[in-house]
Amino acid sequence: MIRSRLAATLIGATALLLSAGAQAQPAPKSVLRVAPHADLKTLDPVAASIVITRMHGLMIYETLFAWDANLQPKPQMVESFSTAPDGLSWTFTLRPGLKFHDGQPVTTRDVIASLTRWMKRDTIGGKLGEYTEGMEAKDDRTFVLKLKKPMALVPFALGSAVGQIPVIMREADAATDPMKPVTETIGSGPFKFNRAEWRSGAKVVYDRNPDYAPRSEPADGLAGGRVVKVDRVEWLIMPDAATAAAALQTGEIDIWEQPSQDLIPVVAAAKDVKVERYSNLANQVMLRPNSLHPPFDNPKARLALAYATDQAEFLAGGFGDEEWWKRCAAYFICGGPNGTQAGTEAYAKPDLDKAKQLLAEAGYKGEKLVLTTSNDIAAIGRMAEVAAAQLKKAGVNVAVQFSDWGTVTTRQQNKSPPDQGGWNLFVTYASGATMQSPMTNIGTNMACEKAWAGWPCDAEAEKLRGAVVDAPDDAARKAAVEALHRRLAEMQPYRVLGQFDQPYARRANVSGVLAAPVMLFWNIEKK
Repeated sequence: MIRSRLAATLIGATALLLSAGAQAQPAPKSVLRVAPHADLKTLDPVAASIVITRMHGLMIYETLFAWDANLQPKPQMVESFSTAPDGLSWTFTLRPGLKFHDGQPVTTRDVIASLTRWMKRDTIGGKLGEYTEGMEAKDDRTFVLKLKKPMALVPFALGSAVGQIPVIMREADAATDPMKPVTETIGSGPFKFNRAEWRSGAKVVYDRNPDYAPRSEPADGLAGGRVVKVDRVEWLIMPDAATAAAALQTGEIDIWEQPSQDLIPVVAAAKDVKVERYSNLANQVMLRPNSLHPPFDNPKARLALAYATDQAEFLAGGFGDEEWWKRCAAYFICGGPNGTQAGTEAYAKPDLDKAKQLLAEAGYKGEKLVLTTSNDIAAIGRMAEVAAAQLKKAGVNVAVQFSDWGTVTTRQQNKSPPDQGGWNLFVTYASGATMQSPMTNIGTNMACEKAWAGWPCDAEAEKLRGAVVDAPDDAARKAAVEALHRRLAEMQPYRVLGQFDQPYARRANVSGVLAAPVMLFWNIEKK
């Protein structure tokens, strides 16, 4: 479906090539104060796929394309583009006048270095990398992407706002080891990171970039004009939900990005507070095993997780009233274009005896398994405790280890054995926009060492994922997705725990929040 829409988009490419003329930035005189869902620890959105780092990345960096509210790619840093009749080369020309926060112009050298680094880390970037023969700069504004075989999803990939996003960094920053996070924060986006006022665990500050020239089109999701209407945005770190709720009600903060579900009725009833959704697709919850180490290096042990767990218990524990959640075993999201549940019928209901049998066949003998988690994101901490309780019923010896969320996400990248700083399990969730496509779903990438934390490895799944990309039409693509899903249901790169809607809460004098995979802070007005 995405590919067919993209084909229509490309047919009408002339209408989509956006003008280089930029609208003038207004001169707002206000500060937007936000309680985000977590503290910012990692500054590099190519090194980490976690939501808080992506939010940060989209504040200060830009991408060549950007997804609109319907997840369709539109030119962003690109002024114009074309593809050869054989589909084996794409030519892109950058908008004139793009420049980094330090005043350097953005050139194709920066673009090529940035895309090369991203292709080594991201799920859809890695797939694009497999198809790429090379990239060549024609001049400072024009470059050519050469492919080994056609891939219609190129603009979709280059506009990705999920996983590790393809932000354009300075060449010197992008040329560094892709496995080591970049600590510089010089982008070309609508906000500048205020490092001098950054206080880890307390405050993150972004100032409006006065030199930024937005596109002329209206804002639409991540696409269109990124017009900043406040002087600065302050993220005030409030891990205690009651504190954030009180701050919203008194006006000390303007937006609570992810209010705790159990406090939604309280804040919704408060004067001058509005509770709304900002995403068109539900989020997915997952229990992620580490496939590098026993017992989950064996797919039978991973499949045991499906038989041992009840989605409703997780979702009720994490998100309360069923108004906000639903059971769903689809890796690619119920309600999305690829939402099949094929192959999951056998474990629609828990079967502890089957779980114990599979664990024994996998060689598990009661060894301690480490589940790393945090109460910084209350729903995740509660669901981790549900996981421990349910797995203990299946005979699993689970040790739940709590720390701050930044430490958890850092530990997720540790490939060492669990008794040497590594881990066996964690609970997390991801946006529907991330999980709805085989090309962007970070958890179903089973490319071994190239996969996301947990590093599942299955050549057959990767072959089937490639067949989705290569499908010539919607019918073939649907069949390919179903075949892939059946394989995933058997190999269990992670246990799908269902899905939920995450609202945000704002003061009534705040408007302009855009529908997007993560919360965006341009287009927002504060009266």
